[in-house]
Parts: sequence; C-alpha cells; structure tokens
Amino acid sequence: MTRFLPLLLAATALSACNLAPKYERPTGAVPVALPEGGIYPRAATDAPDITKIGWRQFFVDPRLVQVIDTALQNNRDLAIAAGNVLQARAQYRVTRADLVPTTNVSAGATYTNNIFGAQGGATPGAGGTPGAGGGAGAGGVGAGGAAAGATSSNIEIYTANAGFSAFELDLFGRVRNLNRAALEQYFASEEAQRSARISLIAEVATAWTTMASDQDQLRLARETLKTFEETLRLTRAQFRIGVASELEARQAETNYQAARNDIATATTRVAQDQNALNLLVGTTVPAEQLPTGLAAAPVTRDALPPSLSSEVLLRRPDVLQAEHQLIAENANIGAARAAFFPRISLTATLGTISTALSGLFGGGTFTYSASPQASLPLFDGGRNRGNLDYARASQKVAVATYERAIQTAFREVADALAQRGTIEEQVSAQSARAEAALVAARLSDARYRAGVDSFLVSLDAQRVSYGAQQQLVTTRLNRANNLIELYRSLGGGLE
Repeated sequence: MTRFLPLLLAATALSACNLAPKYERPTGAVPVALPEGGIYPRAATDAPDITKIGWRQFFVDPRLVQVIDTALQNNRDLAIAAGNVLQARAQYRVTRADLVPTTNVSAGATYTNNIFGAQGGATPGAGGTPGAGGGAGAGGVGAGGAAAGATSSNIEIYTANAGFSAFELDLFGRVRNLNRAALEQYFASEEAQRSARISLIAEVATAWTTMASDQDQLRLARETLKTFEETLRLTRAQFRIGVASELEARQAETNYQAARNDIATATTRVAQDQNALNLLVGTTVPAEQLPTGLAAAPVTRDALPPSLSSEVLLRRPDVLQAEHQLIAENANIGAARAAFFPRISLTATLGTISTALSGLFGGGTFTYSASPQASLPLFDGGRNRGNLDYARASQKVAVATYERAIQTAFREVADALAQRGTIEEQVSAQSARAEAALVAARLSDARYRAGVDSFLVSLDAQRVSYGAQQQLVTTRLNRANNLIELYRSLGGGLE
C-alpha cells in the first residue's frame, strides 16, 4: 500500500480546491431603513422589540393562546413542512456519504473437487523384457493402469476481504459542493418550516379576530332590528289611523328588512369563520375557546421594534430560506465547473486467503489490491457546458428570488407601519362618529315624535347611526389585524 500513499497525500492536499464562486450577499434591493416619519409611527427607544416577543406573550387573550397552541400541534400544513425538513435532512445524509468511502466486508469459501490420473509409461511385465512387442504390451498395461489409478482431491479455499470501490478523490470539490448544496437545501427547508409556523400563528389569530368581529356585527344587527321593528310597528299603527302615509310605512319596513338580511348574512359569516378556524387548527375548536366579540380591550400587545433598520428583514424565515437556496446554487456552480476536470477514483481491497479455515488469519496469508482510475472528458456533446450554463442561470434566478423576498418583506412591513401610524386616529374618529350618529338618531326620533321633523329625517338618522356602528366594528377589526400583520411581517412568533 505504500506505493499509493503519495496519491492519497496528493488528494488530501488538493482537497482544499473549490471551484464555486465566492458567496456575497446581494445588497441594495431595499433602503437601509424602514420608512419613518410622517404617517409612519416611531417607537420609543425603550419599547420592546416586537420581533423578540414570543407569541405567548404577544397575544394577551388566553382563549386565543389556547387555540394557537392547538393549531401548532394539529395543523396539516405545518406537518407537511415538518415532513419536508425530514426529507431534506435525509437527502443531505445521502449526499454527505459520498465524502467517505463506502467500505464493505466480505467472506467466502470455495470447495473444488479435482480428478488426477496416473501418467502413461512402460511398466515391465512379469518375466518380460522391454522390446517392441513388449513395449506395446507394456503400453497397454500402462494405459489400463492409469485408468485404474486415477484419484480425486478436494481443494478448499477460504477468503476474507475488506475494501471499497470507485471512491472518488474529490480533488476539485465536486462532491463537497454537491454536499454543500444539499446542506443549504436542508437549511432552507428548516426556514420554510419556521415561516409556515409564523404564518399559521398569524392566520389563526386573524381568523379568530374576524370571527369575533362578525359576532359583534351579528349582535349589532339584532339590536338594530329591535329598533327598526319598533319603528315599523309604530309607523304601521299611525298608517292605520291615517296619521302616517303608506310611504313612511314602506320606508320603515325597508330598514327592518335590511336588518333582517344583515342578521342572516352575519350568521352565515360566523359559521364560515368557525369552519375556517377549525381547518387552521386541525380539529374542532371547543366552544369555550371561541371568541364572543371583539371587545375594546386589545387582543395583542402594542409594541414596535425600537430600531427600524431594514436589517430586521434579514431575520425573516422566508428571506433566510431564499438566501440558503442562493448559497446552494452557488455550490452547484462549483460542482458543474469541477466536471470539466479529471475525476480520479480508487478501488482498494485488503484481505486474507488460506486453504484452511484455521489458518485464514495466519502469517503469510494476507493480500491486497489497489486500482486507481482517472477519467477526463474529451467530448460529451456539450453536456458539461450545458450543466454549467444551467447552474449559472439558476444562480441568477436565486439572486432575483432573494431580492424579491426582501422587497416583499419591506413592502409588507411598510404597509403595516403605514396603517399602524393612522389606525388609532381612525378608531378614535369612527368611535366619535358612531357616538354622534347615535345621539343624532335619538334626537331626530324625539323631534319626529314631537312633530318638529318629518319621519324621513328620523329614518335616515337611524340608518346613518347603524352604518356608523358597523364601520366602527370593522375599524376595530382592522386595528387588531394590523398588529397581527406587523408582528408577522417583522418575523415574530417563533418562540
């Protein structure tokens, strides 16, 4: 084996050769800082970092926390993402095995039976002398003696061998780059699972708050129906005695029927919201964990990141997933380049052979063999060139995908911050509008009963008040969902 030691040492020395391009993270796809100033909010310097708050601390409603925890255990999409991670890890192990020789041990025994005959020759007969006739006679006796004297012998051969075959000496980094690509794909699948986890938490929270908002809408529609029903009853009574016209009665009925329709629509939405929530959770959510309404109290903590640098986007799992895929494509370029260089493989066997089982490992029975091989592509019809071009094109696609992921993240955070900067003003204004409309409806009804205003003025005031309260419920839902979206887009919710 000493004659092959220089070859192994040379392979070790050249193993540092790597033809993959040096990886550099793309920059300049987005501004260095997230938007601030103007309508964008600015967090206090002592504000907690929203990206480092665990979801159990971010969501303050205990019912919602229980629902999210159940979803993380039962959601099928999350289970699929976990399965993808296991697949990528197993594939990485398969690729990593090419870095070391696959050693096999074998043992065998061969049993052979051989027949040996006596050599023909002159054998003197009893009292005979050698001569022509005697020779012939002797020859006949000799032939017959050879047949009669044939013997058989059993030959036993025992062997034991250990070795490897066609192990590639990775002089130019082809195997190592393929291994690096598989590793980065494994890392990418892990980031995809983390991204799916964050998205699931946000989707469950959004579905929960949407159901709560629709229950508020249903409650409001039922309360308004009672008011419209009373107005309709009064108007019909006045119409019967000739105080009110049929037009007023029909207009009152219009509001009443509209409220009935809103009740039916809201009832359907609540049922559909529960179905959507059950699908996300992966099981039926218990009634005690369902929301009863979107109360004025917040569902989440009100927090913003103390630093609005766009560097926070680089920690988002989907961005990290795109970066790992980009690094994998870089490694594939190195593997494609290595295909243009010689590929050297080595087959080696170390064993022992003996004609007796007891002497199999005795002195002088050991054998070895080694056969290095080298191959250099001379003409392949452009296959290697095509593989290299494909790897380079894939790397360009991965760069664009990474930059798009960052730009998408920047846009999502910017949109959430833009709404965050004005949502409180919207809630305040809508609350004041709903209160003013409610007071106006009461005053208008009192003036109508006193004969100061017409019935149409009172009816319109009731309709405006109902619409203002509906819009207030929607605005509160937007505020809750905005905080959830801001939390998701900044990459929070992993703990």
